[in-house]
Amino acid sequence: MFDLVVKGGTVVTSRHCFRADVAICGESIAAVGEGLEGRRVLDAEDRLVLPGCIDAHVHLDLPVGKFRSSDDFASGTRAALCGGVTTLVDFTVGSAETTLAEDIRVRLEAARASVTDYALHGEIVGWQRSRAGEIREALEMGVRSFKFFTAYGASGRRTDRGRLLDAFGVLSGVNALALVHAEDEEIVTSLQEELSPEEECMVSLARTRPASCEAAAIHDVAWIAARTGTRVHIVHVSSRDGVEEVRQARRRGVSLTAETCPQYLLLTEKVYATEEGHLYSAAPALRTAMDREALWKALASGELDMVATDHCPFTREQKCWKGSFRNLPYGLPGVETLLPLLHSEGVVKGHLSLPALVRLLAEAPARINGLYPHKGSLLPGADADLVVLDPHETWTLSAKTLHMRTDFSPYEGLAVTGKVCATLSRGELVFADGTFLGHAGRGRFLAVRF
Repeated sequence: MFDLVVKGGTVVTSRHCFRADVAICGESIAAVGEGLEGRRVLDAEDRLVLPGCIDAHVHLDLPVGKFRSSDDFASGTRAALCGGVTTLVDFTVGSAETTLAEDIRVRLEAARASVTDYALHGEIVGWQRSRAGEIREALEMGVRSFKFFTAYGASGRRTDRGRLLDAFGVLSGVNALALVHAEDEEIVTSLQEELSPEEECMVSLARTRPASCEAAAIHDVAWIAARTGTRVHIVHVSSRDGVEEVRQARRRGVSLTAETCPQYLLLTEKVYATEEGHLYSAAPALRTAMDREALWKALASGELDMVATDHCPFTREQKCWKGSFRNLPYGLPGVETLLPLLHSEGVVKGHLSLPALVRLLAEAPARINGLYPHKGSLLPGADADLVVLDPHETWTLSAKTLHMRTDFSPYEGLAVTGKVCATLSRGELVFADGTFLGHAGRGRFLAVRF
């Protein structure tokens, strides 16, 4: 007799869909099959049973200049579970004045309130060869992926190509993963310098961060990765040109993976011309309908490996117009709507199959980030992170009814088909029928061991 059986649903893996029960003992999946019996039963009849989603790119409680992202680890992880996301990967806050170990310890303290399990990427700011020892110390602390920026020079976050070459060589030697925010600083700076004060409107955000600046940066990063033998992951690919550079790099044998985000799959730069265009400030900028279609095709074909949200929410007050797109905090909310949007806009509209949905939101992010098979799978022995989704229920997205700590949703008023009925995290029912059942502090830090 098992502790809990999720009974009668359609189980979805990255390869198959089939009717089965999922049995849980303690915190782990014990069996998947027919006719399983448990002390407790969760009815999943006429519903889908998926592995818990992994959002491998979030920014909770993040300082951005004089602002701070509006979800902390308690509210952000609560919202995640309400949307079927059972594991998050956040980032340290990098600095040239602190060590990676110090950054990790600070972030772990902030994350003590987490309701979900979580891992960390280490953010690299101010790289010098003398910091190579910090990488080894971070590895011992369970952090094996490190983020670099090819833009944001004014804030000191940019790593130039010479230092990127050096850093990648160090990462390659210890089998670590490099994450890269890929936008070409020179292109962005050149285009912004041409603007008059009257042109610093939201439409100019897209004009000064064009697809070409993304493609150029991916091209350079891929060359450095090939030269050093480094595994690299490109975050938030937003354009057809960016996808093409990912494609070409793989054809050359570069060990490269890439993600996109829901905002690039659903929205276009046209929102910048609306009255509330400033609320959509983000980098990379939103693109065209042609780019959006290219991203859907790349997800279906496997040329893009996964979808993450880049969840970095702000309130309307924080994003109030201040005379220029340069004066806004960049980032959009999304952790709670990741699964519903990808099901509704991807599966229901024919862009993706159900197994592809699981591959993109669970298995691939788990594999890329060293969490598989304990996360991202329904294999016996894996953590019992499950989502029960009603694929037929249609509902309307609204910031008022979501759990993210923001009064703005980029998808306000959108009719969505597919709603999370229940979420289990390590065998514990933490969300059911609209009621949150978890508690702050139950989440665990996942030390990554590739």
